[in-house]
Amino acid sequence: MTQVETRTEAETQLLDAVLATVKSTPNDRLREVMTSLVHHLHDFASEVQLTQAEWLMGINFLTAVGKFSTDERNEFILLSDVLGLSSLVETVGFGGTDEATANTVLGPFWQPDSPHRAAGASIVDTPDPGAPVLKVSGVVKDLDGRPVANASVDVWMAARNGLYWQQDPKQARTNLRGVFHTDAEGRYSFETVRPVSYPVPTDGPVGPLMDAMNRSPMRATHIHFIVKAPGYQTVTTHLFDSECPYLETDAVFSVRESLILTFGKEDGYYTANFDITLMPAK
Repeated sequence: MTQVETRTEAETQLLDAVLATVKSTPNDRLREVMTSLVHHLHDFASEVQLTQAEWLMGINFLTAVGKFSTDERNEFILLSDVLGLSSLVETVGFGGTDEATANTVLGPFWQPDSPHRAAGASIVDTPDPGAPVLKVSGVVKDLDGRPVANASVDVWMAARNGLYWQQDPKQARTNLRGVFHTDAEGRYSFETVRPVSYPVPTDGPVGPLMDAMNRSPMRATHIHFIVKAPGYQTVTTHLFDSECPYLETDAVFSVRESLILTFGKEDGYYTANFDITLMPAK
């Protein structure tokens, strides 16, 4: 561990005392994580000369984040997202290759109870008259290009007003989300509306923090995916629209070049072909 130049002798003694208590942690991984966490927290406080008022402000902020979180929206995930931590964890844990589909952040609005839908079905359960239709299709395959049959393709997205169903009481609980399964050739398909860019929710504690940092809340236009199959690593990823103006300034740092698609257009609707390549399970 590096030493912070501004740390006093008293600060060093305190850090050593705390680290000494961590050494007795019986679980090797927990001991490793807590040793590093304590070290970095003390380094941070010493480096910025954290005041008691700032410490209390931080405690109150994290308390507010916890109180604001619900089963349907996790403000802590949003905080992790806008600080780039979620994207970093995805990057560190990926361990994939350039051939595999890149992973991105989960976001605060994923739900585990999305309805299972038939191939090609629409995920639009709340009518949106006049909205441009987007038909998404693709193949789930392995690194050798072989199709992965019966893979689960979980998709969800915001409505055209920029809100997920958890934020909008006018939307059906199942609106714009669904789970599909690939056929014997690894193919999946579904119908939706063309996605739009939208701001991350700023009505919780994270919003004022972003304002104070003069940060843009805008997310790049996307559709969320979680793809899983026995024998393969699960990938959490996005499909991005190449025409979005926020690709380089996405508020949660999730855009990957390989995930940006140019939508086609035929017979009055838009199309997107999004193939997904899975890594073998670790």
